[in-house]
Amino acid sequence: MDSGRIAEHGFLADGHTAALVDRAGSVNWWCPPRFDAPSVFARLLDDRAGHWAIRPEDDFTSERSYLDDTLVLRTVFTTGTGSVAVTDALALEPDARGHEIGLRSPRVLARLVEGLTGEVPMRMEYQPRFEYGRVSAYLVESDGQIHGTAGNCRLSLRANVPLDVGESEATGRFTARPGTTHHFTLGYAETYGGGLPAVPDADQVVADAVTGWRSWSDLHRDQYQGRYRDQVRRSAIVVQGMTYQPSGAIVAAATTSLPEQLGGDRNYDYRFVWLRDFSLTLQALWLAACPDEANRQFSWVARAMGRIGDDPVPIMYGVQGERDLTEHALDHLTGYADSRPVLVGNDAWRQRQNDVLGAVLDAAWLMRYYLDPMSPDVRHLLHDIADKAAREWRRPDSGIWEARDTERHYLSSKVQCWSALDRAVRFGSRIGDTDDVARWTAARDEIRREVLTRGWNDRLGAYTGAFDSDNLDASVLIMPLVGFLPADDPRMRSTMDVVERRLSRDGLLRRWDDDPAGFVICSFWLVSCLAEAGEVDRADRLFAQLAARVNDLGLYAEQIDQTTGEPVGNFPQAFSHIGLIIAAGRLTEAAERLAGRVEREPVPSSTATTEGVRR
Repeated sequence: MDSGRIAEHGFLADGHTAALVDRAGSVNWWCPPRFDAPSVFARLLDDRAGHWAIRPEDDFTSERSYLDDTLVLRTVFTTGTGSVAVTDALALEPDARGHEIGLRSPRVLARLVEGLTGEVPMRMEYQPRFEYGRVSAYLVESDGQIHGTAGNCRLSLRANVPLDVGESEATGRFTARPGTTHHFTLGYAETYGGGLPAVPDADQVVADAVTGWRSWSDLHRDQYQGRYRDQVRRSAIVVQGMTYQPSGAIVAAATTSLPEQLGGDRNYDYRFVWLRDFSLTLQALWLAACPDEANRQFSWVARAMGRIGDDPVPIMYGVQGERDLTEHALDHLTGYADSRPVLVGNDAWRQRQNDVLGAVLDAAWLMRYYLDPMSPDVRHLLHDIADKAAREWRRPDSGIWEARDTERHYLSSKVQCWSALDRAVRFGSRIGDTDDVARWTAARDEIRREVLTRGWNDRLGAYTGAFDSDNLDASVLIMPLVGFLPADDPRMRSTMDVVERRLSRDGLLRRWDDDPAGFVICSFWLVSCLAEAGEVDRADRLFAQLAARVNDLGLYAEQIDQTTGEPVGNFPQAFSHIGLIIAAGRLTEAAERLAGRVEREPVPSSTATTEGVRR
């Protein structure tokens, strides 16, 4: 496809949504209202689904980078006649700083073109396609702007170069010279929201975005002082960019339907919020941002979950807490690299995934000092989740990888039910009475016995993906990370060796035997396990390998092809960046323990994010 590889894209964000811009200067993805809204540019999924390109007319090479401590992207194009820079930014509200950036962003995409050397003939192509490429709106010139409206979406484009306007696209040609600046600003508004979109000057948008992002970065600059600080800070900014600021929810990825395997059909919509990610997200924010960010996350989840009933706990939500995320196919789109179906919504919301019970209680345990005094609604929530884990841990479920075939007794789900009950027992009288704690303790201990017996496979010398199974699964690496077993336990150590030997290639760890690519967070789980086992040098080498697998802007997709090294899956992926942050923290702690500077934390999982790493 003309839209290029996944790795060619940069990521812009404004606290409500994201845009993806490729190395050739084309905006190939933008859903202006919010992350999971219909797109106006979706060339990433079909060449006909809309884009906005600004690039040299002649052959060129390009180099790009983010302006320091921002998500403002600068691409330098070099041709045979000169060079030119294009700076891209999604607008942040003027004067917003620190935690406030993105709360009221104006939904404006700005592109600033600056001549650097020589003369460079440039071309602009503007082809908005509304509703995931279904609708081509008429474009109308008025008051020096180009307006296009379809349904409840209105776009207005302003430029300081002449544009040729057709029925549904606009083009322009101009020449960039040293000292010249060309401005392009595209604003969004709801059609019936009472007015045209705001279209400020591009240079002001860029300046405000730089100031806003740097204010957030400055607020957290000294938060993490461990190993790989630059990579951790970059990943923290990416995670912040995937935050829907009005609610504090963090989406799993900015895109839908980028395939796990080219030409395959595992093409899911990841623009939602998973409870599974919750505990890990809080750990990452705790390390690389600050407790205020983690507190917002916990508050959002508590509000979204409400009371726990007899039905399965919802495992994912929309960014404002929506539960019905019913999935449907966009049959008019060809898909990335002809990978169909293209899906909107995600039917995993209907599944039973018992591991999420552990994610919530583990996160609460991390936040325990900020939950004192504990509000009655949070107390009831944690109590009910613990009861749910005690009642339902014996039931099969769809597991951490959201299998869409048969429910099974997945080991990771059992371990996370153990984690839920272990944290509930630690909370004790803060969330339950004496009888509750006794019941939770008995269920926790029974789970442990079952996992140690039915999860172990003597023939393989490893814990397997499900009870009484012969199939390896990298998700068992969470066992030491949630405190179920120490990483240097002989059986756990054997499991780590077998999983690495059978599922890993060049540092990339697949989830299971026929998984088409390495799963980034699984690889970072292995780093964390090795660090916890005291193999710091080996963990450090593996971390360095993985840290080099980002694209040129420091961005990860969900997976990386073990043969080609190409990223696959939705992009950028919060889970991958969260995995990097946590692995860096655990590696730092392990190195300090070996050096005798800190003692091993006596309590498991999220409680082991020590102050020493952060200060």
